Amino acid sequence: MEYRDYYKVLGVERTATADQVKTAYRRLARKYHPDVSKEKDAEEHFKQVQEAYEVLKDPEKRAAYDQLGANWKQGEQFRPPPDWGSGFEFAGGEGPQRRARRGRARAAPEPEAAEDYSDFFSSLFGGGSPFAGSAGMGERSGNDHHARVDIELEEAYRGTTRTLELRRPEVKPDGTVTLGTHTVRVTIPAGVTEGQLIRLAGQGGPSLGGGAAGDLYLEAHILPNKLYQLDGRDVTLTFPVAPWEAALGASVNMPTLGGEVAMTIPANSQSGQKLRLRGRGLPGSPPGDQYVQLKVVLPSAATPAAKELYAEMRSKLDFDPRADFAR
Repeated sequence: MEYRDYYKVLGVERTATADQVKTAYRRLARKYHPDVSKEKDAEEHFKQVQEAYEVLKDPEKRAAYDQLGANWKQGEQFRPPPDWGSGFEFAGGEGPQRRARRGRARAAPEPEAAEDYSDFFSSLFGGGSPFAGSAGMGERSGNDHHARVDIELEEAYRGTTRTLELRRPEVKPDGTVTLGTHTVRVTIPAGVTEGQLIRLAGQGGPSLGGGAAGDLYLEAHILPNKLYQLDGRDVTLTFPVAPWEAALGASVNMPTLGGEVAMTIPANSQSGQKLRLRGRGLPGSPPGDQYVQLKVVLPSAATPAAKELYAEMRSKLDFDPRADFAR
């Protein structure tokens, strides 16, 4: 998809104040409103203007968009970076603690209908984005804030302590947006899972009325690992074995997140077969397991001796790998 320049859509500079953005939006909304406009493709222009304003009126969305667009070249195919949203602290409304207290007092309101936004907008600010529920800075006192923290799988297994410098959008007196920093120290518990929220009480938005500050929720994002694939608390490791180890069985040293353990490869094992090490995944109640998927690796037939061995196997073993293929 193409990168969308929301400043160009509204006809304002990147240094435009909030008032200038609002004025430009109102002018263009009147010009292209489908009910009154005689302009060509008025409805499509109107949607683009609404989408641009949805981003640029919100200090958090605007600050994030500015960071993304700073080095984006026109004409390039747009692909959101894999770490999109990481390191931003944003006011995402209520966290679980406050939502639970409010839920005991009254029912949650019905969700609003989704807007008809472009794929570009949805890839940045849609349901899977941390900015999807942004409430805007300064609209509520003591807002709960949210941020994402990237951790290695080994850190999720053993736990760790991190000092994070989060970027927090701030509105300057002239209405423009800048990024300030907010430093926090957090203890990430052993066994943290993908998407788990870590609560830092009182480190969210300040209260303007003398009440308690909001909380800061850090959403754990576990980075891909070169050895293990993560599924909940379970991990899967693809483990190479020699043909004779698979055929005859073998005792091997198996890597796990907690260190190497002795493991027996059963005789007559097949490539793709899965073995299980109970409790060797992420800690928890109960802990996850480690699954070992065997991958039989054949020696190269690059020498005369190796070719002779393969030829001997072909002549002496009654083996047809495609015996059940037609069935």
